[in-house]
Amino acid sequence: MQTTKYIFVTGGVTSSLGKGIVSASLGKLLKARGYRVTIQKLDPYINIDPGTMNPYEHGECYVTDDGAETDLDLGHYERFLSVNTSQANNITTGRIYQTVIEKERRGDYLGKTVQVIPHITDEIQHRIQALGETGAYDMVITEIGGTVGDIESLPYIEAVRQLRYNLGFGNSMVIHLTLIPYLKAAGELKTKPTQNSVKTLLEHGVQPDVVVGRTEHPLSDDIRKKIALFCNVPKEAVIQSIDAESIYDVPLLMQEEGLDAVVLNRLGLPNNLPPDLSSWKSFLTRLKTAQKIVHIALVGKYVELKDAYKSIHEALIHAGAACDFKVHVHWLHSEMLDTLSADDFHAQFEGIQGILVAPGFGDRGIEGKIRTIQYARERQIPFFGICLGMQCAVIEFARNVCGFDDAHSSEFSTTTTHPVIHYLHGQSADVRKGGTMRLGSYPCMLSPNSSAANAYNTLQIHERHRHRLEFNDAFLNVLEENGMKATGRHPELGLVEIVEVQNHPWFVGTQFHPEYKSRVEEPHPLFVAFLKHAETYNKK
Repeated sequence: MQTTKYIFVTGGVTSSLGKGIVSASLGKLLKARGYRVTIQKLDPYINIDPGTMNPYEHGECYVTDDGAETDLDLGHYERFLSVNTSQANNITTGRIYQTVIEKERRGDYLGKTVQVIPHITDEIQHRIQALGETGAYDMVITEIGGTVGDIESLPYIEAVRQLRYNLGFGNSMVIHLTLIPYLKAAGELKTKPTQNSVKTLLEHGVQPDVVVGRTEHPLSDDIRKKIALFCNVPKEAVIQSIDAESIYDVPLLMQEEGLDAVVLNRLGLPNNLPPDLSSWKSFLTRLKTAQKIVHIALVGKYVELKDAYKSIHEALIHAGAACDFKVHVHWLHSEMLDTLSADDFHAQFEGIQGILVAPGFGDRGIEGKIRTIQYARERQIPFFGICLGMQCAVIEFARNVCGFDDAHSSEFSTTTTHPVIHYLHGQSADVRKGGTMRLGSYPCMLSPNSSAANAYNTLQIHERHRHRLEFNDAFLNVLEENGMKATGRHPELGLVEIVEVQNHPWFVGTQFHPEYKSRVEEPHPLFVAFLKHAETYNKK
């Protein structure tokens, strides 16, 4: 007996319309009605995962508890639903083909010719249903990356067609997100791109059940009727997705449009209890009515593309709302900071109340990060360093406080006599890159009365990692003697996970990525503590 329902979200006309946000918003509404929901992303690129991609190419790489390097949309899923995702929630063409080829090499296909149909499409169907077959979910929402008509997306659309046939009527549905552009010269919205997109989907044997129109202007009743007529859907299944002040408004806008009700009716599920969104609405109220503004400098090497630090930015928003602050993020390029005169450098931080040095890889912009950290330490500005940001804090302290002028990371210097950051056991510059870092959730024990322990209000935590290098314990004693303390360590391996500088209002560096675990309704305690201290900077 079929118990799990499957919802497929496809896109048309153009990419970047917000399929991830619509999927996450629908998931939020269904979860708020009491349904068990998860979301997965099918990415049509041939990379096994985004772990080796440049952030300029793909935005941030999001890491799950089980160590999967995934698309940043999984961050939206977790932040909206407060449900952890896993390796099974992100599927790529590369992973599909890798699995099929491995099966062929083992002889699993018994001498048959291996083809896109049925072997690739069968593997896609298997991956889609894997979450549903656990029995943990009432509904699995599957977002298909790319745009209908793309060559690389065709196997996924065909797999959806086959799977819908196999599941039977009432056990699956398709939501198609398209663009409804406004032509200023004509002074009207145009539905033809949506019609053509749905026509393309129909050519591949898939009829959408809901059409969501991404638009800058409200859809009139006539526009909705026209789309319904030409796209073969009921008028109530034509949903407006209008530009919103915040991505966190989208669940409420989708509720107003009745998306969740349409989905439940189409799947034959009870629709008698309204979603409980009281906590979500409370968050939005605080987000929009906060009067205090806290100015945070985010120093990184990919700041031209804000998505490279998506989870950090959202974590600041969550924590700001919890503190009744509006967070104004000042994006500063670390490479630029290294070249400025002292006066120009200082001018970049005028009015800044807290400094966050972001993660990254490679030596570009490193000296700018180190210079920034020295500035924050010496001027007693609340400081938060994440992953590479923490490693740069160790390098800066070793150079400018301990007197190790050539202190550096083994990643950036092979000649340093003070490698205060070095490769983890089994790692090196030559190691195979894909999926070989220290990835996923690990435990950490905190020192009592440390800034970290005071923020978490507990001494044992679990946080997600993504790194090859670590604090070099050979230098721990001398750094601690000079005032940099290791306040978080792996309970078994002893790896340093957190460093803090003493005699500073709040100076915390974490080897892990706390931003991955921040949620709309559960802001991360380290971000909350950072902002609270930043808000009081220069007020004492």
